[in-house]
Amino acid sequence: MTDVSMQKRLAAEILGVGVSRIWIDPSQLDKVSEAITRDEVKKLIKEGIIQVIPSHSPSRGRWREKHKAKKKGRHRGPGRRKGDASARRDPKEEWMTRIRKIRRYLRYLRDHGVIDRRTYRKLYMWAKGGMFPTFASLKRWLEEHGYPTSVRK
Repeated sequence: MTDVSMQKRLAAEILGVGVSRIWIDPSQLDKVSEAITRDEVKKLIKEGIIQVIPSHSPSRGRWREKHKAKKKGRHRGPGRRKGDASARRDPKEEWMTRIRKIRRYLRYLRDHGVIDRRTYRKLYMWAKGGMFPTFASLKRWLEEHGYPTSVRK
């Protein structure tokens, strides 16, 4: 077998790619081994005896499939999780959404005459203090203390 490593290196330099991406026609190896100057190698490139193998990037097909499954909720169990819950969900963001919902509801009840201003203020401050961990717990408290939780217009 003839050694064409020098021709491969020259072709790689000329074409501006890595040596591993150079393809030489196996039936024309004798002709290639005779080419020793850059001009001769350029001529072989023009003739198509020496070519560049197209580059391949990693396929994203497998990623797409897994991503679709993750959207459905697969591959997200406790064995896949790293870090604690606060690393995955910001506790402050959770608090903000929860307190905003509670305060919005309290405002709604006050504006519709279900609770008076004093009760509103008391519940508002309790909510701020964390007495109602969830929106449902606020509704439960209201029902237990004789306040209607839904208002008819």
